[in-house]
Parts: sequence; structure tokens; C-alpha cells
Amino acid sequence: MNYQIVSKIVKILTLGTVISLAGCSGSGHENRENSMDIKTQGSMTAQLTSPPYVPEPIGSRPAKQLIVDMEIVEEEGQMANGVSYMYWTFGGTVPGSFIRTRVGDEVEFTLKNHPNNKLPHNIDLHAVTGPGGGASSSFVAPGHEITFSFKTLNPGLYVYHCATAPVGMHIANGMYGLILVEPAGGLSKVDKEFYIMQGDFYTKGKNGDPGLQPFDMQKAIDEHADYVVFNGSTNALTGDNAITAEVGETIRLYVGNGGPNLSSAFHVIGEIFDKVYVEGGSLINHNVQTTMIPAGGAAIVEFKVEAPGTLVLVDHAIFRAFNKGALGMLKVTGEENPTVYSGTIQEGIYQPEGGSIQTMPGDQGAPEAPVAGSVSERIEMGKRIYARTCLACHQEEGQGIPNAFPPLAKADYLNADVERAIGIVLHGLTGEITVNGNNYNSVMTAQTLTDEQVANVLTYVYNSWGNNGTEVTPIMVTKVKSSH
Repeated sequence: MNYQIVSKIVKILTLGTVISLAGCSGSGHENRENSMDIKTQGSMTAQLTSPPYVPEPIGSRPAKQLIVDMEIVEEEGQMANGVSYMYWTFGGTVPGSFIRTRVGDEVEFTLKNHPNNKLPHNIDLHAVTGPGGGASSSFVAPGHEITFSFKTLNPGLYVYHCATAPVGMHIANGMYGLILVEPAGGLSKVDKEFYIMQGDFYTKGKNGDPGLQPFDMQKAIDEHADYVVFNGSTNALTGDNAITAEVGETIRLYVGNGGPNLSSAFHVIGEIFDKVYVEGGSLINHNVQTTMIPAGGAAIVEFKVEAPGTLVLVDHAIFRAFNKGALGMLKVTGEENPTVYSGTIQEGIYQPEGGSIQTMPGDQGAPEAPVAGSVSERIEMGKRIYARTCLACHQEEGQGIPNAFPPLAKADYLNADVERAIGIVLHGLTGEITVNGNNYNSVMTAQTLTDEQVANVLTYVYNSWGNNGTEVTPIMVTKVKSSH
């Protein structure tokens, strides 16, 4: 084909793509404008459900004034076997009640704070366009209630959570849930739908420590979760609480992540997601193994179960699943389907393992650090330490970096006082020094090394690049450390 003709075709195709993308880029705004114009027809009270169940599908019902009545309850519940926790909840469950709406609904939301509660709360719904997602209008003290209204403009699956300070503490204690905004005409029909939400919890005791465990703010700030669970506890979706399906059914899971800190790598062991509504929005991906759900985010996943057995729901950050609790089960019954899968089924695979630390028989822990038996060994060990702790600043041949880090090669400052050098490695140094006639004013950070390691690395430096050949021993390091 003539090159000029090909070039024209490419330009036409490119222009068409740009026009198409330009049209798509405005679709969200246009959808929102259209949603604002939708008129409601009558009113109804919203059906609220506790996890793992969801309200009836919206279907083709018109937009309505939707009355939502939700109560905040602070109550003790079971986190794990023998472990209880004081949850703060929307509707008495973690996650809170599932709210199902459609685009164009005008929601009249009444939030009640149970009189036995100790704290004020509010609610931020990510589906709301308005100040604080409703949080600015819903602050309510124990024994009181408050009402605010909003119109659902964008279809999708959205998180809601408490936004009362300290916000992280309220979320970490279980104050989150999901609100679904269906498009006009509703979502496609499936056989079964379930509601699953991940959260990370922080307790004063370690994973598995019995009794009523208080919240640990420091662990939460440090993001050191003791439990990472679905639907508020380690056994919310296992054993008798497992969700169920029949072979041939199509399953839709509404999956959220309350956080407050950790993202979720959501995966179903033994299935592939036929469809994923990415980030709970309108973009659909197909044939997905694992989908990422950030804290404060959600996704909708769909798949058809083709063979019987137990499918295992996990956060595929896998120690969270088997050791911290982010594990659930979907038990599928029905006729075998050897075309899809055949083999002897062994029970007991993929069970929760808990927080106990396990080791292999004969494991004596980490080997003790080697001790140098000669100067040559000390130099060789020191060379390895230098490579991982010193090389970036002082460079491979000890030449340093001009105007930034002083040289160690033939360094008068280093060779003049070995005890000073040991002290600098142990405690760091800041301020101006002069090395080989040049001034340096930077920071040498203290090194987290054992006395043996300090001795080894300094011996390597003193025996390299024209320095004075001193051997530094651990006893010398200990002496300097004790005299500081």
C-alpha cells in the first residue's frame, strides 16, 4: 500500500480515537447532570441488611424519596475464639447495614446515636456530593438523632464510615459499611449476592490473647494490625457462617475495605472473577484472579460456580488470611462436573491457622553472628559490613564525595584518634570537621551495629586505602560505649 495512503488512514483513525476519548472523558459529568434532572416518584423506606446479606435488587423501579433510618450502637462482640472487642457499629454489625439505592434517589437519612453509647459520632458516605459526605451535617450525641438529605448522582459501590475525631479510631473500631448506587434499570440479574467487607484491628494484646481486648492507638498509627478480618471477626464467614451456593449459580460479591490502614488483595481460591467492577465504578474488567481494594474503596466481583467444593475467600497478602483472620468460605453443593474439575477432595485444606508462631523441627533460630578469629578475618567481615552500610556515602575506595562526605582514604582525621572514630560510628556526628585540609559540615548517622561489627568495619577501614593499619577490637568498642 502507498505510504501516503497509510499515513492518511492512521491520521483518520487517530483523530477518531481522540474524538471518542474526548466523548468518554465528559461522560461522568454528563451522567451527573442527567442524574440531577431525574424526578422522584413517591417515597419508600430503605431495606437495610446485615452482612453478609444485601437488600433486594433495585430492578427497574423509578427514583424515589428513600427513607434511611440507621442507629449507631457501641457493643461488645467476638473478634476470635475467646477474644472479645468493644465495637462501634452502624446498625449493630461490622460492617454496618448495607444501603441499596439507585441513581436519582433523594435520600432522607436519619442517624440515631443510642442513648447507652458513650461517644458522639457522625457518618461520611462516599456516595454523597456535599460537605464531608454528610459528616458535616450528621454529628450526633448519645441519645439524640439528626436528619440530612442528599441525591445520588453517580452509580457505583461506595464506602461509608464515621468521621468524628479521632477519625482513625472510629473507623478502626468498626464504623464502616457500603452503600450501593445502582444505575437506572438496575444491575444485571445474578443468582446470589453477598456483602463482604475487610477491616484491620489493633488490640493491646497479641493475636489470640483472650478476654476483652482494648483498642491500641499506637499500633494503629504504626499500622501493626493484630487482626485483619472479613465482616468484623475471624469466623464471620467460616464454619456454620460460610456463605453457600449451588453449582451453576452466578455469584455477585459486594466487597469493601474499611481499613483504616491496609489495602486488600481480594482473591477467591478456586475461582476466577468473570467480571470485576473496578474500584466499584462503571469500568468492567474480565477474567481477573485478584483485585486490589484500597482502604476506603470497594469492588464488585462476579463469577459462576461450575463445580462443587469449598471456595476460600482471602486477602492474598497471605499471612493476613491464615494468621490474622482475613479468610472466608463459599460452600458450593451440587453434582460433580468432571469436565471442569475432577480429583479426590481432601477436607481441611486452607483452614485458619491463627497467630501462633511456628518453626521447623530443630530450628534453633537465627545463627549467631560469626566472631573474627584473626585480623584477616576481621578485615574480611568488615569489608562486607562496609559494603552495606558505608559505601553509598564514603564510596568504594574510601574517597568520599566532595563537599558532602569526607574521605576515609589516607584520612588524617580518622588516623589521629581511633577512640573518636569508634564513638562516631556508635553515636554519629554532626557539625564541621576538617579532613585532609578540607572542611565538611554534614551529618554522620549513628550505626546500629554490634560491638563485633563496629570493630570489624573499622579494622577494614584502617587497613585499607593507605590508612595506619590499626586493629579495632570489640573490647575497645565496649570501652568507648561505656565511657560515653
